[in-house]
Amino acid sequence: MARNVVNIEEVSKAFDIRPLLDNVSLGVSEGDRIGIVGRNGSGKSTLMKIIAAVEDPDSGRVTKSNSARIGILSQVDFAEENLTVGDLVIGNREKHEWARDPKIRDIFTGLFGGFDDHLFERVFSSLSGGEKRRVGLAKLLIDDLDLILLDEPTNHLDVEGVAWLADHLVKRRDLALLVVTHDRWFLDAVTERTWEVVLGKVEEYDGGYSAFVLAKAERARQANAMDARRNNLIRKELAWLRRGAPARTTKPKFRVDAANELISAEPAPRDSTELLKFALNRLGNTVFELHHALIKAGDKELIDNLTWNIGPGDRIGIVGVNGAGKTTLMRTLAGLHQPSQGKLVTGITVKTAFLTQHLDELDPEWRLLEAVEKVATHVEIGKGKTLSASQLCERLGFDRDAQWTPVGNLSGGERRRLQLTRLLMDSPNVVLLDEPTNDFDIETLTELEDLLDSYGGTLIVISHDRYFLERVCDRFYGLLGDGSLRDLPRGVDQYLEQRKENLSSGRNNSGKANSTSSAAEQRQLKKDLARVEKQIAKSKEKITLLESEQESASQNHQRLLEITNEVESLRAELQSREEEWLEITLALES
Repeated sequence: MARNVVNIEEVSKAFDIRPLLDNVSLGVSEGDRIGIVGRNGSGKSTLMKIIAAVEDPDSGRVTKSNSARIGILSQVDFAEENLTVGDLVIGNREKHEWARDPKIRDIFTGLFGGFDDHLFERVFSSLSGGEKRRVGLAKLLIDDLDLILLDEPTNHLDVEGVAWLADHLVKRRDLALLVVTHDRWFLDAVTERTWEVVLGKVEEYDGGYSAFVLAKAERARQANAMDARRNNLIRKELAWLRRGAPARTTKPKFRVDAANELISAEPAPRDSTELLKFALNRLGNTVFELHHALIKAGDKELIDNLTWNIGPGDRIGIVGVNGAGKTTLMRTLAGLHQPSQGKLVTGITVKTAFLTQHLDELDPEWRLLEAVEKVATHVEIGKGKTLSASQLCERLGFDRDAQWTPVGNLSGGERRRLQLTRLLMDSPNVVLLDEPTNDFDIETLTELEDLLDSYGGTLIVISHDRYFLERVCDRFYGLLGDGSLRDLPRGVDQYLEQRKENLSSGRNNSGKANSTSSAAEQRQLKKDLARVEKQIAKSKEKITLLESEQESASQNHQRLLEITNEVESLRAELQSREEEWLEITLALES
């Protein structure tokens, strides 16, 4: 019989006056693999923190086995300021103690491409978001734990990294696992049960995400049948009451009580988010044509001699290793980055909307309604019908009061959804999405997918969310870090196979040559690494200064806009530098 690891009994937790958890009782046993789903703000992360004893419940109790060892990966990665990566991941262990452990070597290879002395000497606070996430994962996976709780573990990981993490966790049958993520492919790959946090309660389902969807659909079908019967009874009762003379309604009071009981059982309508199907500008035969293009980020060549045609109605997913140039390629198509050689031809009727990974272009001082009206005061939704900006906000789930909320007070998911809506309101016929699933809950993702199903323009997507990519795209292209863009007729599976072959081939060639690279190449790589690290430090310093100036310029909207655009540009450059840094460190290790 599986040993119990942790139990929560009659736990309640509220945020201000809003209950997140209401009298919830659950248990986790040895070897359990549980996915936690629910809308943003429903209480998923709070539930995880209570189980991990990071946060105390308002009432109820949490009990764990005396010997149970529990670790948690939070959405925000933090550590003491002066600790190095090595301090966090390895601790006081001697190198000869852990270097011979195949589990630890596999974790280093999967998350960092191998052991890197330089990385392990870096101070944790100097790392990028993606690097911090990998360090947090490495620490948890190396520690001898019984239960790990993962809050959005796939954030900042590429498709290959997500696949490795899923494979590693599936093999680790010694671990119990609780995971919150919007990555539905990952949920299906690693979980065997599902908890849905909704309206303060936790509904339990057997199976991963796919089984959860089927079971929920069946529950909804049964509930609809019950609702239909209840509604028939309600109509009969109310009809009888209306037919009764006023003098008679006091006699059969039990009939009035029965009707009121039926009405009170009606559930409140669930909040719904509706993404509109916006009118499209007509596309000609030409969308984008790249001819013998050389695409670079700074001095680094990313893609060489690229000839690529993108036509009207194409739905393309782009996958690739970090630093291979996915975002730079997208910026090139959007006209924000120029090819170093060759040319880009853009169709004369093309109207592009580009959703970047950053949200800085939304002025935090704007009201939500104002942010929508900056694009248009009215939007056409087809058949001669229009909506005002206020009506549109209501259909997006923002009521009249919420429309006056400053953008700076919105959650990450709300701001991202608002940003996407602003783009689509301008009726683009080409949509470029760079990591569009960040900060979205699963229900919002399904709504976005439904919108994109009916979108008639050209769609190009970069995402580490494999489920989303395969759901909305018909064709796939891969950047494997070798300077070329490859067609992938079999999609993400083919990409992962080719990456595995390339890595295996690289190791074999390395063995034959008896060294991975010459001493001169190593010296050059180290010089490049030092150069890139200086550039990263300078970019971070500039961003910090501009963000400070942003606060003092809050009353000068023109200057605030200039600063915001400059910060956006610097962050895009910083991301390219960080990708270049990772590419160099992997080359040094190989």
